Amino acid sequence: MKTHDLHPAPGSVTRKTRVGRGIAAGKGKTAGRGTKGQRSRAGASIPAWFEGGQTPLHIRIPKLRGFKNINDVQYEVVNVGAISAAIEAGKLESDGKAPVTVNADTLKQAGLVRRDRLPLKVLGMGEVSAKLFVLADAFTKSAREKIEAAGGTAQVIEIPSESLPALGVEAAEATPAKPARAPKAPKAAPEPEAEPADEAPAAEAAAEEPAPDVEPEAVEPEAPADEADTTADNG
Repeated sequence: MKTHDLHPAPGSVTRKTRVGRGIAAGKGKTAGRGTKGQRSRAGASIPAWFEGGQTPLHIRIPKLRGFKNINDVQYEVVNVGAISAAIEAGKLESDGKAPVTVNADTLKQAGLVRRDRLPLKVLGMGEVSAKLFVLADAFTKSAREKIEAAGGTAQVIEIPSESLPALGVEAAEATPAKPARAPKAPKAAPEPEAEPADEAPAAEAAAEEPAPDVEPEAVEPEAPADEADTTADNG
């Protein structure tokens, strides 16, 4: 076999269709574009989403309004009246003496909630006819009042905010207590300077003592004016 013996598989290569080369060629005259219309003209470019001028799909559909609260909590809810009806129907175990334990697992088994992976919230519609011990993530005010009025207990599930020690490990070993810091002593205010106590009595004593006798200096009497002029002339 030589290179000039190699040929493509039959039907894999076709010749280019030559259009607009006369009626006898089969693709002449309109060249397969039809007689009239937008696509029959030269330079026709229609986007794939164009719908012929009618309102497009992305404008016809309604838009999502508002926003989604990222802090919103989705609860699985149940009313106290539905719990009482389930007890009367025998869907929840009750011996008539001890309080009936109600939580997400028992409510799912009774068919009152569908999903136990969501937090449970008890609502207050209906009446409570039995003594209940309800363990849930949240209660409405009316639901709590009705449960407690029937002698039951409404217990909220508390999620620890800090990590807890492993089983069998004491809390002191798991998290050693930090030494307490001594409180800082407050700064003392500067004391005012006290005046010496001896100066004031000394000044008073000095004022009371009489002044010592001092002999007056001898003052020469002035000479009369006539004698002074005579002395000046003689000199």
